[in-house]
Amino acid sequence: MTSDAPGWDAIDARLGEFYPGVEPQHFGTLHRFALGGPDPLDGISFYARDEPVPHWHIIGYGMSELYAKETDNAEESGWGFEFTFRVARSPGESEPPIWAANLLQNLARYVFSSGNWFEPGHHMNANGPLRLDHPTEMTALAFTEDPELGTIDTPHGRLQFLQVVGLTGEEYTAVQQWDANGVLGLLAQRQSLLVTDLDRASITSDPAVRAAVEAGVAAAGSTPVWLLVDGFGWSREGGGVVLRFKGGTVDGLVRAIQDLLPAGRRLLLEGDGGKALLSAGPGLSAAEGDGGVLELSLGPEAVASLVAGLTPGRRVIAAGLAVEVS
Repeated sequence: MTSDAPGWDAIDARLGEFYPGVEPQHFGTLHRFALGGPDPLDGISFYARDEPVPHWHIIGYGMSELYAKETDNAEESGWGFEFTFRVARSPGESEPPIWAANLLQNLARYVFSSGNWFEPGHHMNANGPLRLDHPTEMTALAFTEDPELGTIDTPHGRLQFLQVVGLTGEEYTAVQQWDANGVLGLLAQRQSLLVTDLDRASITSDPAVRAAVEAGVAAAGSTPVWLLVDGFGWSREGGGVVLRFKGGTVDGLVRAIQDLLPAGRRLLLEGDGGKALLSAGPGLSAAEGDGGVLELSLGPEAVASLVAGLTPGRRVIAAGLAVEVS
C-alpha cells in the first residue's frame, strides 16, 4: 500500500531510530498552509528528553515535501530542510513549550514569504527576546545541523534537520565579528546538544571564550561576515543607490558596521530586496557584481555617515548614496 505522505514517513522513520516506541506530543494545523491556512508547518512534534540534559526535542513538518514531489529539484525535498529546536526542560515538566512552536512557525513563514532559506552557519537577530513572557538574554538565533538527526534521503530528495539555536545578544555580537559556526562550536563545548536554555548566561563572560573569539576574528581575515537583515533591499534611483531597512533591524546592523568595516572586514547583507557587500575603502563607490550583489565601498566619512543615518526616515549619506529606514 502506497503512503499518502512518504516524506512525512521518512521523517518519522528517522525519529524512530532515536525514539523507538515513543509517541511524541504532536500538534497539527487545522487548515493547511497549501490550502490558505496561516501556518506553514503542518505539524510539530515534541519529544521529552532526560539525557544528556533534560530538554524538549522539537521537530517541524512542512519545509520539505511531505506528500508529493512538487518542485523541479530532484536532489532536495522542498526547501531541503526541516526545523528542529532543543529547549531546556525542567525535571518532570510535561507541558511542551508552545512559544517554541510559534517561533518555528514564524521562521517558516519568513522563508515562504521572502524566498530566503536557512542553512548551517546562518544567523539572525530576533529583535527582542525569544520568549516575550519570560525574562531572558536570548535575542538572536543561529542555525546548524541537528547533531543527532543529521541529513537523510527521502523519496522526494535530500532533507537536512536544521537545528535552531538561541543566542544571547553578546554571543550574537561575537557571531557578527567572527563566525556563527565558530561561536556554536564554543557553545557546544558547554551546552550539550546545543540545547537552548532561556535562563543561561552568555558564554562570552568566560575569558577563554573571549580569547577564542578574538583569535577567530584575527584568523578570519577578509572572509565576509554574512548578515540576514529582515526587510533589507536596495535599488538604483536617479543615478545613485538607495539602501532600505526596517527600523527594528538597525541596532544590530550599526554594531556590525562599527565592529567590522574599520577593522578591514567585509559585511554581506541579505534581505528579501537583494544583497549588498559592504567594505571599507578610500572613498565611496558602488557597482553591481555577480548575482546582482551590490558591491559598496565606503570611506571613513561615509561609514560614519551611514551609522549616523540609520534612523527612521530618508537621508542622503553621501553623493550617490541614500538610506531609507521605515
